[in-house]
Amino acid sequence: MTTAAPARQVFRLPDLGEGLTEAEIVEWKVTVGDTVRIDQVVVEVETAKAAVEVPVPYAGTVLKVHAEAGTVLGVGEPLIEIGPAGAVEDPAAARYREEEQAGSGNVLIGYGTGGAAGGRRRRRGRARPAGRTAPETAPPARKAQAPRVISPLVRRIAAEHGIDVAAVTPTGPRGVVLRRDVEQAIAAGTRDEPAAARTPGPADERVPLRGLRRAVADKLTRSRREIPDATTWVDADATGLVAVKDALRESRPDLGIGLLALLARICVSGLHRFPELNSSVDTERAEIVRHGRVNLGFAAQTDRGLVVPVVRDAQQMTTEELAAELARLTGLARDGKLPPEALTGGTFTLNNYGVFGVDGSTPIINHPEAALLGVGRITDRPWVHGGAVVPRKVTQLSLTFDHRVCDGGTAGGFLRYVADCVENPAVLIAHT
Repeated sequence: MTTAAPARQVFRLPDLGEGLTEAEIVEWKVTVGDTVRIDQVVVEVETAKAAVEVPVPYAGTVLKVHAEAGTVLGVGEPLIEIGPAGAVEDPAAARYREEEQAGSGNVLIGYGTGGAAGGRRRRRGRARPAGRTAPETAPPARKAQAPRVISPLVRRIAAEHGIDVAAVTPTGPRGVVLRRDVEQAIAAGTRDEPAAARTPGPADERVPLRGLRRAVADKLTRSRREIPDATTWVDADATGLVAVKDALRESRPDLGIGLLALLARICVSGLHRFPELNSSVDTERAEIVRHGRVNLGFAAQTDRGLVVPVVRDAQQMTTEELAAELARLTGLARDGKLPPEALTGGTFTLNNYGVFGVDGSTPIINHPEAALLGVGRITDRPWVHGGAVVPRKVTQLSLTFDHRVCDGGTAGGFLRYVADCVENPAVLIAHT
C-alpha cells in the first residue's frame, strides 16, 4: 500500500491594499521546520507605504520559505509553504537546519540564517553528497571543497572587499565561515587581487532604492516636477505659545497636549479661514479641488526614514483629541506598524523640523497637496517687546505653497494668521 504524501499548502504574498503590487522581505520570523499556528506572524515585509507584518492562514510545519531577506516579491508570488504538523523534513532540509544553527549568532538582523537561503542553496546543489562527513574545522586553504558560508551578509561583505571565502579560516561549528572570520581576513589584507593592485580606502556602498525610501523619492521628485511651488517665511515670538503649553502640562498633564498638538490646532483653524491651501490640483480635468475635510499630515522621523502619518478629519477634533491621535500615530510609526491607509489621503502637512535643531527650511510639498507649514526650533533671541529689547522665545515659520491654487496674498494671509496665533494664542481662542 502506498502512503499518501502529506498535504502542502503554499501561502502567497497577499494583496496588502492601497494599490500595492510588491513588497520587500525584511525579516523572517520563522524558519524551515518551525511549527506555526493560524494567524501567526511569519514575516515582516516593507511596501512603498510602510512595514507590514504578514500572518499565515495555515497551521502546521514550515516546509519552505520562497525568498530570503532583501528579495522583492510581487503580489501572488509564493511566500511560504506549510505542511502538516510534525511533517518530516527531507534530508537536504534537515542538513540545512544543522548548518543554519551552526552559523547563527554572528549576523545582523534582517540578514540572518533563515530557511530561504537554505532552499536556494539546495537548488544550486551546494549540499554535500550523502555519506560525506564534514570536519569539525575546515582546513584554512582547502579550495577543493566549497566553503560553508551560511549568511548572505557574510558573502556580501566578502565580495565587497575582494575576499576569497575559500581562503578564509572558518571558526564556526562544523567549519562554517562566520562574519568575524571575513573581517579578520579583511584586516589581514587577504584579498583575491595581487598586493600591487590594492587601492586604499573603503569600498563604495550601494543602497537599493526600495520600499518606503523609493516611495518617498518618487513622491518628492514628482512634487518638484509638477508643482510650481513658492516659499514664504516669518519669524514669530513663540513665548506665549510655550507658556500655554507649559500651563497645560502643569495643570492637566493627563491631556498630553504638547507644541505639535497646539500647532496642529492652529493649522486647522488657519485652513478654515484660508481654504485655498487645503486643496489639490486635478491636472487631467484642469480643476482645483478644495477639500471639505482637513486630513492633516505630520512629518515623523523613524528608523526607516521620514514618514507622514495622516490625522483624518482633524477639523472635527478638539485639541485634546488631536494630541491623542498625534501620539498614537507617532508610536505606530516608530514601531514600524503604521497601516498603509494611515499614510495616504492627506490634504495639508505640518513639519516640525525644529526638533532636529535647525531654524528654517524650504520644505517640499507632499504631492498632491497644495501646501506645507514648516516650524523651526524655538530659541531665546533678542526681541523688541513692550518697547524694549528683551530675550524672547522665537521661531521661524515657513510656508511652501502651490502657486497654482493661490497667490502670495492668500499664502501670506495664512502664514500671518499662524504667526499671530503663535505669538498670542488668544487669537486662536477668539476664532474657534
